[in-house]
Amino acid sequence: MLDIKRLRNDKEGVLKALEKRHGNFPIQELLDTDNKRREIIQEVENMKAEQNKISKQVPMLKKEGKDTTEIFAQMKELSNKVKKLDEGVKELDEKIYNYLSSIPNTPSEEVPDGEDDTENIEIRKWGEPRKFDFELRAHWDLGVDLDILDFERATKIAGSRFSVFKGQGARLERSIINFMLDLHTIEQTYEEVWVPVMMNRNSMFGTGQLPKFEDDMFYVPAKDLFLAPTAEVPVTNLFSGEILDVEKLPIHYTAYSPCFRAEAGSAGRDTRGLIRNHQFDKVELVKFTTQEESFNELEKLTKDAEEVLQKLNIPYRVVMLCSGDLGFSSTKTYDIEVWMPSYNRYVEISSCSNFMDFQARRANIKYRDENGKVKFAHTLNGSGLAVGRTFAAILENYQNEDGTITIPEVLKPYMNGLGKITK
Repeated sequence: MLDIKRLRNDKEGVLKALEKRHGNFPIQELLDTDNKRREIIQEVENMKAEQNKISKQVPMLKKEGKDTTEIFAQMKELSNKVKKLDEGVKELDEKIYNYLSSIPNTPSEEVPDGEDDTENIEIRKWGEPRKFDFELRAHWDLGVDLDILDFERATKIAGSRFSVFKGQGARLERSIINFMLDLHTIEQTYEEVWVPVMMNRNSMFGTGQLPKFEDDMFYVPAKDLFLAPTAEVPVTNLFSGEILDVEKLPIHYTAYSPCFRAEAGSAGRDTRGLIRNHQFDKVELVKFTTQEESFNELEKLTKDAEEVLQKLNIPYRVVMLCSGDLGFSSTKTYDIEVWMPSYNRYVEISSCSNFMDFQARRANIKYRDENGKVKFAHTLNGSGLAVGRTFAAILENYQNEDGTITIPEVLKPYMNGLGKITK
């Protein structure tokens, strides 16, 4: 969430930054409530000072044998007023908290103004899309014909937008996960963690999924827990409520997890295949940094995710999200979009974001700098990559005229040397 001191001291600056979000946010209501709270607190402090002043008279009056009934009545009246005002402050605190929880992060100055993903800015491209000299096929047809994907039985088990991976398809999915984790932990700078895929409300609030996106989460009422929409949530919350030593920063973690999303509001979009399923695999990259280094770390994070596609030799592009496409908690995001031949366009496969201190304030993640001052950390995360979409991209970009799939060189050791998937 945003720092309320920033809102008090630079209301116009925050409003100007939030104009890029093209929405209405309760900034004035928040500040009015905050002012009212501060006025009441001042009134309470004055009353408490009066209480102290009066209470000091009691011993003297008693010593002089005077009646203290009126004094005690005054003190009781003041005490009741303070109690009532304190209750009012609690109510205002809750209102302020709810207002702050509903206001998104302010976009970085670099973020282009725009309404939706059509106004995202292309930053760079890598690789040339393959030119096919035969009629190309979509991954959902290739996978079914090779008997490595089964959507019908997945539907029978769980409903639409679920998938079953079979045989060499299951092995390919597992190989992609292991390849990514090895790349991130051996060749790059990340430490692997294995985390729960069910989490409480505090954790979901900490990374910004709650309260705004509760309808998009899968929920377990019996335990009041949510299934992970991404490993970003449990990994970021590893340090909730903690103060880190600056010498340990930056901290880089990677984690594999199954992910679960209701995909509320996405009816009719990418309903076939692996692009938009309710359950999918993902390898996540998460960083904790000092306030000064987070934008440099974002550039490194994005390049770390890009390296996955470079080693797989699949074309992609990187775009900077415009303000209208920017996530609720993010101040700046790069999307990596992989080339999908059946779509004849690039499709998102990773989002790499800098949240600055937005998540850290919600999750109370801090660090102590070189001078001993405690500050909120900056958090970042990115997919390295969405595994199901990587699977789909391999099938489509490495398909052959006879319907077989050539295994990318970098995955062959993970596939026990297999060079092709055949029926």
